[in-house]
Amino acid sequence: MYYALLIIGAVVFFIGIFWFVLMYIEKKFTFRNTCKAFLGLIMGGLLLFITLPSLKYMIFKEYDIVKGSCIIEIDSAGRSNEASFKLPDTDDVFYFTDIPDLDSYGRAVPYYCEVTVTKDHEFEVGYKIYDAKSRELIQTSE
Repeated sequence: MYYALLIIGAVVFFIGIFWFVLMYIEKKFTFRNTCKAFLGLIMGGLLLFITLPSLKYMIFKEYDIVKGSCIIEIDSAGRSNEASFKLPDTDDVFYFTDIPDLDSYGRAVPYYCEVTVTKDHEFEVGYKIYDAKSRELIQTSE
């Protein structure tokens, strides 16, 4: 997901720049084309602003592992499904699109989790779910 956001941001940003250069060469500055190019620059720049600070952590695989008891809530509203890992010890919340299969254990039961995130805690990489009492591995994201 991280690399998709980074690539989309770079492509949209460069399309906006290309659009402005093309308008400058052809000397056609219509309001609609200017808005398209400006929107491309803003949206691409915003995606790059969000993703570029974590790039060195993703490339060099510098990750933190956040450990502690967690509550997993699964949201399946609409077309997308999402699992949120809430760690009350650290007040962190992490979101994953791959849904853990916890039906036999129950979803609202507290678990012990290890969530792998970038050093700046901006992007989630993976998770491991353990039983809270026995610390037996239940599921991983891999």
